Amino acid sequence: MSQIIPLKALPNQQVQIQLSGQAVTINVFQQAYGLYVDVYVGANAIIQGVIAENLNRIVRSAYLGFIGDFVFWDAQGSSDPVYTGLGDQYQLVYLDSSDLAALEA
Repeated sequence: MSQIIPLKALPNQQVQIQLSGQAVTINVFQQAYGLYVDVYVGANAIIQGVIAENLNRIVRSAYLGFIGDFVFWDAQGSSDPVYTGLGDQYQLVYLDSSDLAALEA
């Protein structure tokens, strides 16, 4: 079941959350050319420096060992996220294994 990850309208932030039995740390940071994301499980980096784009999966690859994936969703249109709209216009959504299976079907 998908889950919205709570973010604030801050240029740099870190969220720690349990997702599908994984202790996940998400770093979200604004750079000159976009919003970027790092994902860790425990101390292990799963992905780093992935640009956040509307409805574009962030982890993408099962071989990385992460259960599920993330997407940013623009609740007011189809633009890529910027930090000033986080938690309001732009939602970070966790997709679990069943969500991903439904997308692939």
